[in-house]
Amino acid sequence: MTTNMQPKLSPRRLSANDPNFSDDLTKLTAWTAVADQALESTVRDIIRRVQDQGDAAVVDYTSRFDRFAVDSLTGLTVDKVAIKKALLDLDPTLREALEQSAQRISDFHQHQRQESWQYTDATGTLLGQQVTPLKRVGIYVPGGKAAYPSSVLMNALPAKVAGVEEIVMVSPSPDGEVNQTVLAAAAIAGIDQIFTIGGAQAVAALAYGTESIQRVDKIVGPGNRFVACAKKMVFGDVGLDMLAGPSEILVICDGKTNPEWIAMDLFSQAEHDEDAQAILISPSSDFLQAVEDSMNSLIVDMSRSDIIRRSISQRSAFILVDDLNQAMLVSNAISPEHLELSIEDPESWLSSIENAGAIFMGRFTPESLGDYCAGPNHVLPTSTTARFASPLGVYDFQKRSSLIQCSAESSADIGRLASVVARSESLTAHARSAEMRIESIARDDQEDDASDR
Repeated sequence: MTTNMQPKLSPRRLSANDPNFSDDLTKLTAWTAVADQALESTVRDIIRRVQDQGDAAVVDYTSRFDRFAVDSLTGLTVDKVAIKKALLDLDPTLREALEQSAQRISDFHQHQRQESWQYTDATGTLLGQQVTPLKRVGIYVPGGKAAYPSSVLMNALPAKVAGVEEIVMVSPSPDGEVNQTVLAAAAIAGIDQIFTIGGAQAVAALAYGTESIQRVDKIVGPGNRFVACAKKMVFGDVGLDMLAGPSEILVICDGKTNPEWIAMDLFSQAEHDEDAQAILISPSSDFLQAVEDSMNSLIVDMSRSDIIRRSISQRSAFILVDDLNQAMLVSNAISPEHLELSIEDPESWLSSIENAGAIFMGRFTPESLGDYCAGPNHVLPTSTTARFASPLGVYDFQKRSSLIQCSAESSADIGRLASVVARSESLTAHARSAEMRIESIARDDQEDDASDR
């Protein structure tokens, strides 16, 4: 037992060479968002009522769930004076940190901007892509006593860089407590409207609109299981960023990094919630033990030690591998949200990494820098979805329209191809649509030849 009578932290140990390792790893990393029938029924009813009753339903649900009663949605709207005051009253050191973080985030995302393009092919056909920003975006930010100004910056700034015309923020205020740091971050990010509402009712209001809230084109940002369930239900009527699971970190270490650093890196994700997952992979069993020892000496100073303990005991693991090659194979199977390569010459291993939301390279690059101020987005794919998904970025707030313009000559040229393929599919109107133009062009050519004679 430790000095504070808590049981020792003891992450489960796995070996990549164990015959059952693949099954054990699958069980360890499996995550299915809990959405029972009662939850789904409740969320469906909330969405339907917001669709039917608009502002009145949102006001009622806010009164019931957030214990914040107002007469109308006006009482749940934060005016621009309050937003500006929150920024002016903010601790100067925190304000400077947020403003510098915002600049770094904006600078990084500027590199993701996609521009329209076009070219003319050999037939004379103009082809291309027109890139335009979404018009209106909603961001969901957890509220109340929890302060997540970083979530405001990470969700809003890529939209700003993309050129989104209007950004609407919803953030619940239980008992009427509006987090001033979140408001200050909204001021820095240039949020256009803020409503102190949350839960499934906020998602429904953004997705379908009410008398006071104009519907948006896309909803981004994290939330509780009611929010996640609501986002899933409204998808298709509105765009979404992703359906995220618990936070994850995977550290690959060659055994030469300070074990206390690695222990704290694992804690940095475990402290999010009990379902967060922290995994360490190393070819050194002695190093794995040194990190475990460090965890037990450092846990006593953690403000969220109870959450860390539950996370480590339920979902954490230390995995012994033969070498770094094997470590990369295991990492790709896990497809982590955050991957730390705490090794020599991490850049030389990048070609071995197939699946990861964000890659933190070297011993002096802790994942926590990515959460706040490094620049890349901290909204990342979780629960193995890094196999096919990417971080939130400017491209999520831009849409692309294909451009096609045929001359008479090129219409006849490629129209023949369309005719052949369309008739193979028995779509006669498709074929005739192309053929009629070919025939018209042929007649015009004959008439021109006749007039020349």
